[in-house]
Amino acid sequence: MSTMRQVAARAGVSAKTVSRVMHNDRYVSADVRTRVEQAIQELQYVPNTLARTFRAGRDAAIGIAVPDISDPFFATVTQAAERIARSRQTAVFVTSLGNDPAGERGAVEALLGRRVAGLISTPVSPDQSYLKPWQPRTAMVFIDRAPSRLTADSVVEDDHGGARAATAHLVGHGHRRIGLIGDEPSIATTARRLEGYQAALADAGIAADPALAEVGAISDQEVAAAAARLLALPDPPTALFSSNARCSIALVPALQAMHRADIALISFGDFPLAGALDPPLTVVDQDPRSVGRIAATRLFDRLDHPHRRFRRNTVLPVRLVTRASCCPPTAEDPGAHLRSGGPVCVSPGTRENP
Repeated sequence: MSTMRQVAARAGVSAKTVSRVMHNDRYVSADVRTRVEQAIQELQYVPNTLARTFRAGRDAAIGIAVPDISDPFFATVTQAAERIARSRQTAVFVTSLGNDPAGERGAVEALLGRRVAGLISTPVSPDQSYLKPWQPRTAMVFIDRAPSRLTADSVVEDDHGGARAATAHLVGHGHRRIGLIGDEPSIATTARRLEGYQAALADAGIAADPALAEVGAISDQEVAAAAARLLALPDPPTALFSSNARCSIALVPALQAMHRADIALISFGDFPLAGALDPPLTVVDQDPRSVGRIAATRLFDRLDHPHRRFRRNTVLPVRLVTRASCCPPTAEDPGAHLRSGGPVCVSPGTRENP
């Protein structure tokens, strides 16, 4: 089996330069990169990951812990992070934490027990201080929600601003009774989106009605039950704001089952086929690919420069993608605006996406 030194000798460069080429260092010239890659191919060189593990005392791998890998947002985040890891010849271990705060520590520590070099995680519990003993030897970046009782890098989205814009969009279309459906308010993202929803109502001089906010819905059945309760109110909502894509995916068929084509709907979070629904769904796009890419890039920067102490909290902007699911009803046919072929609603500051 060939070695890195043999590759370096064949290419006429140092072993460090071979390592830089393998790590896709952008400052390596095209000529040097070509020579090294040709030498690697000719010698059929394969990196000795096991030796690297023994030298570093940890795996050439990172861990990713998210609430639910099947969630469209977290699935895309994970895929984007994996692409960055792959470019660094680094394996990725992925685990789903679930939504029970009590289960987070055991799942994350099981992942860290594999001696991964770094961790990308989404907090589901109110306290991440248990990770302090791991920090000196494990780089960490948190996504979607900043950690609590722990100082670390984080990459989050503008939850408050996105929810405020979505609710204001519905208000702009004449809706005054706007319901919200989301998961546990103890989750930071839900809390910020609830605050943004309430802020938009206050901006419009609309008193927030606690009966219109259904939080704590996690399963599909709970989302459907929450929608049924809202629509059974004496003064029901004419529009709904779903605080995450998972709720939205359950909410769409629930409304269809109730034959409620007259209810306008906006989702915080895009998902596959949202634009192909009948009607196409207006969404707050979180750009999960950027979340995963920035988080992984930040993590490897920490691994490359372990002595940097400054921690960064990056808040990424979101955008409202307007489609046909939130237009105002007409007196002649309350459901006409929500059927395919109807108008696409557009308001200032939003982007039309048919």
